[in-house]
Amino acid sequence: GTGGGGRRGTTPDLMELLPQWLATANARGFAAPPQVLPALLDAARGRTDLRPAALTFAGPRAVWLARLNPDWRFALRATPGGGTALPSPEDTARIQRLWEEGLFAERVALLAAIRAREPAAARELLATSWATERAEDRLMFLDSLRTGLGPDDEPFLEQALADRSRNVRATAAELLSALPDSALAARMAVRAGACVAVDRTRDTPAVVVEAPHECDTGMERDGVVPKPPAGRGERSWWFGQLVEATPLGVWPGRLGGRTPQEIVALPVADDWQSELHAAWCRAAVRQRDAAWARALLGLPAAPEAGGPGAVSLAERAKLLGTLGSAERAEWVAGFIATHGLSEAFQLLGVCAVPWAAPLGRAVVDALNIARDAGSYPWSFSGVMGLAERCLDPSAAGRLDGLLAVPDEGEDASPGAGGYWAEAFQRLVTTLRLRAAMQEELGVVQLPGPSGV
Repeated sequence: GTGGGGRRGTTPDLMELLPQWLATANARGFAAPPQVLPALLDAARGRTDLRPAALTFAGPRAVWLARLNPDWRFALRATPGGGTALPSPEDTARIQRLWEEGLFAERVALLAAIRAREPAAARELLATSWATERAEDRLMFLDSLRTGLGPDDEPFLEQALADRSRNVRATAAELLSALPDSALAARMAVRAGACVAVDRTRDTPAVVVEAPHECDTGMERDGVVPKPPAGRGERSWWFGQLVEATPLGVWPGRLGGRTPQEIVALPVADDWQSELHAAWCRAAVRQRDAAWARALLGLPAAPEAGGPGAVSLAERAKLLGTLGSAERAEWVAGFIATHGLSEAFQLLGVCAVPWAAPLGRAVVDALNIARDAGSYPWSFSGVMGLAERCLDPSAAGRLDGLLAVPDEGEDASPGAGGYWAEAFQRLVTTLRLRAAMQEELGVVQLPGPSGV
């Protein structure tokens, strides 16, 4: 284990590799040997993130064991209906009975399973009892419609906009705004369009914003929360919600036929830029719009790490999530090459594992530069930990040259050289262990592209 952020030595941390091992074993359809089940359940008890994979690997025996030991009770809660199998799709009578009489957890699991298979059937099942459900249950059931959300869900969601519960209304509005052809999205587009224009009378065209002066009942019905959080102005709060729920496809027509890139590059008058760009970010994430995400992310090598607008690193991480994994890895590699690793931790967290070759190279190069500069090594321990889990095991060969203790210049932090050598040693050992682990589980390792 890693005691209080101190030195971790050169030994790989096996607990950190367990999630990957379990995912691989489950993907290959392996089952746990009975004698390891107690240790597996103990590990999953201490780490909630391990539970779904650990219980899949453990199989039905885990539920049986959990009934004998109160410490493992989480396994009963985590399995729909305490381990009872869900009815098959053809068994409509049993489905209807479980829906009417089942425990809440069983009903949520049933609805999610049907929704994944047959979205319309799940929505129709929900409609049969909607009027009599408790508010907090309606909220959970409505949330299951995120899976497979489509235009056919609009009439049901439009009805839910009139729900007694404010949270249900807000969720229905959010789901409708993710459907760009919905009537709600069109209503929001009219409202937001009235707030944003291009002023052509200036020397250089600029976006001007006139935020709404009131939050009327129509806006409230469509999910605009009237009361801002502490410290936020009412008008900017309402404005951000309107823009976030407006289909991004309306802006080029509204703003002089410009592309998303050109729109994002326009200056925004009167300090409205951060508000407007942040709302466009939320819209791009909600609508999964890659073209707008690219425009708002800007070039990874842009001089400032905040994007072309006022886009924070947290927002950039979310925007990256709308891009394909190869493009995401390439963008983050470019960002690291320009800005180094200190700001990249959040961005690395959204990259697919194992990291693609260009991203792996960028991380190793940046660590190497930090080491050669005699940087304070402890500030890189987070990235090192990520690299141990996420670097492609085939990159181990490239790291052999980094295992020696570097010469310490007079600027280097005292003892930094030994720490760096130790950290790289652990990284290489961990990568080799991961390669062996995959080989044992029968995963075919494709040779990495040359120069990895």
